[in-house]
Amino acid sequence: MLTDTARQPKPGKAHRASERWRQELVDAVRSPTELIRRLELPEELVAPAERAARSFPLRAPKPYLARIRPGDPHDPLLRQVLPMDAELKTHPGYSADPLAEQGERSGSGVLQKYAGRSLLIATGGCAIHCRYCFRRCFPYNREAGWRTALDRLEAEGAPEEVVLSGGDPLLLDDQALDACLRRLANIEAVRRVRIHTRLPVVIPSRVTAALARHLGQTRLQTVIVVHANHPREIDPEVGSALARLRTVCSAVLNQSVLLRGVNDDPATLATLSERLFEVDVLPYYLHLLDPGAGAAHFDVDSQTGQAIWAELARSLPGYLVPRLAREEPGAAAKTVITPDAP
Repeated sequence: MLTDTARQPKPGKAHRASERWRQELVDAVRSPTELIRRLELPEELVAPAERAARSFPLRAPKPYLARIRPGDPHDPLLRQVLPMDAELKTHPGYSADPLAEQGERSGSGVLQKYAGRSLLIATGGCAIHCRYCFRRCFPYNREAGWRTALDRLEAEGAPEEVVLSGGDPLLLDDQALDACLRRLANIEAVRRVRIHTRLPVVIPSRVTAALARHLGQTRLQTVIVVHANHPREIDPEVGSALARLRTVCSAVLNQSVLLRGVNDDPATLATLSERLFEVDVLPYYLHLLDPGAGAAHFDVDSQTGQAIWAELARSLPGYLVPRLAREEPGAAAKTVITPDAP
């Protein structure tokens, strides 16, 4: 006799694909000890990693870890996710709120930082915990959620562009994201939606057929801004996911952070730009590090950053050179830096 379970039809291919990214999110490595042993790293890294992870937990998806060289404690991808004792040191000028965003928050899930754009905190979660994150101390639990944020935009009026941020807005499932896009599209003033996400890079299976369909069906011009810092982050599966996004979006852009020990040399950044362009993604911003607590060991000073950028500009065509920029609290826009500027 067949059991109830046996009577159930097997999930179709589309269903299995739509659920894969969720399982990879659940299976992300959260234990520093597991991370270090999985990657065959020296055991002496365990104790400092466990200490640092108490203040900012580790989260690293396995598709991302598969791109890290086993046995190499200096791997540039590993450096982005491995907790270190350096995070526990305090440094002048580094704070829990480096961009003064918490003063901008209303509790409604909307940040109004720049004219003509509203930033909507879609979710407080991320698929990966980048050790240099400037929002690692942001009080997400005090924000009301994306539905309440949309209530505010509908009631008070919205600008032409709404930026979905977080956390990572693609942690919303396809149905929730579709509902969010539909409500935005019903606000007459809104013309563009910009989605800032690291998920297509760290868990490329997140770019499902349903996600692509929802992004392609909205009346809004849709811009995806992904976040890759090193060319080895763009493996073939990531490349396919990014190319898929490009077929349904008005633009797919990349922003990077200039990080010591990760990408602080022109050759690495040039290779990243070329790899991005191969999958129809344009380099957009190269950010100087936001001075968030625990991130000082990643800092590359402005003068060095300008020299790296100048060499990058000499070696690449202009459309492959990201703008070097820093974000300053209270400024009307990001500050774009050139070698001729202070």
